[in-house]
Amino acid sequence: MSSHLQWMVIRNSSSFLIKRNNQVYSTEPNNLKARHSFRYNGLIHRKTVGVEPAPDGKGVVVVLKKRSGQHKPATCYEKMTINKNARATLNSVRHIIRKNKYRKDLRMAALRRVSAILKSQKPVIVKKKSSRAVKTA
Repeated sequence: MSSHLQWMVIRNSSSFLIKRNNQVYSTEPNNLKARHSFRYNGLIHRKTVGVEPAPDGKGVVVVLKKRSGQHKPATCYEKMTINKNARATLNSVRHIIRKNKYRKDLRMAALRRVSAILKSQKPVIVKKKSSRAVKTA
């Protein structure tokens, strides 16, 4: 079944659909921007890219949809965990998308998602308030 036909079927009746603040969002897996649109939909396309935080809280998991085995949802996804520094992680994701000839229209959205996940995993440094010495008369 073509992706356009699948989109016409699930466009108005998806279980992942969220309508809020006069906008339409989607919570399906491999949707990089959480927008309910044909372009970012992670269910209907043959090749999709997804970025998730790693289960241990360090690094990211890049989820790629394989071209083969589309009718077997349990085995059609390939997951790669990347646990490097921020620059190396971004380069790895960029190269994975480019070298595997995945959808280049999703490259920038994937990089932004990776950057946001890595930023959220940084430890929060609490600054101490400097207490001024009280002058004595």
